[in-house]
Amino acid sequence: MIQLLRDLFSYSFIIRALIGGSLIALCAALLGVNLVLKRFSMIGDGLSHVGFGTLAIAMALNLSPLIVSIPVVVIAAFLLLRMSSESDIKGDAAVALFSSSALALGILITSLTSGLNTDVTAYMFGSILAMSKTDVYISIGLGVVVISLYIFLYNRIFAITFDESFSFAAGLHTRRYNSLLAVLTALTVVAGMRFVGVMMISSLIIFPALSSMRIFKTYRPVVIFSAVFSLVCFFIGIIASFVWSAPAGASIVTANLIGFGMCALIGFIKNKNFGT
Repeated sequence: MIQLLRDLFSYSFIIRALIGGSLIALCAALLGVNLVLKRFSMIGDGLSHVGFGTLAIAMALNLSPLIVSIPVVVIAAFLLLRMSSESDIKGDAAVALFSSSALALGILITSLTSGLNTDVTAYMFGSILAMSKTDVYISIGLGVVVISLYIFLYNRIFAITFDESFSFAAGLHTRRYNSLLAVLTALTVVAGMRFVGVMMISSLIIFPALSSMRIFKTYRPVVIFSAVFSLVCFFIGIIASFVWSAPAGASIVTANLIGFGMCALIGFIKNKNFGT
């Protein structure tokens, strides 16, 4: 095991992946708890497909995919929130509308221009080789911003998550904080697309939250365990990817899936023994 870790840390791209990916996983886990509780967990899937559509356009125009994707995905997050709250198209239907349209547009543009080349495949399914120093710096900046805001606004985020109507009546700017959650989720999705891939980034948002909720029933333990769970599954996935030469994104998601199964079993035994 020690030799395996030595081999693992001897590669610079692995170190970049560990630093950048762990911060992305941590941010996704923290935001995922609130998104799952607000029944808006699939926003990550919708935004990742929007990101793919924009990066396809950017690559076709020889522009920076990241620079183009960030503002477009943030705008899409705002539109999803507005559509869900003020139109007849609600929640999952709004996400499905955005995600299917953006994915179809991205594939169409890609097929008509560069085709499904290596760069596009890396964004679709993720690649630890694709993480550059710039991606790591972006991940570090994102991690600092998300974690700092989450801690600083913890009570307000808690309030709008569990009782948005009461929070609004009490004078809290609920729309402002919902928009903040949407922006942070959009940034996390864009940063994670390069590493985990468009098809699997939403799993980093959903699995840790659902797994922790199988064991804990109160907010703070759920948040803490979700963060720890996400980091542990991330490292296990990276090690598995390195040992078996498997895709990093798929390995991390599989680790999350196995972890979810274990948490579900623990929760079942706990509830059966204590009669809850």
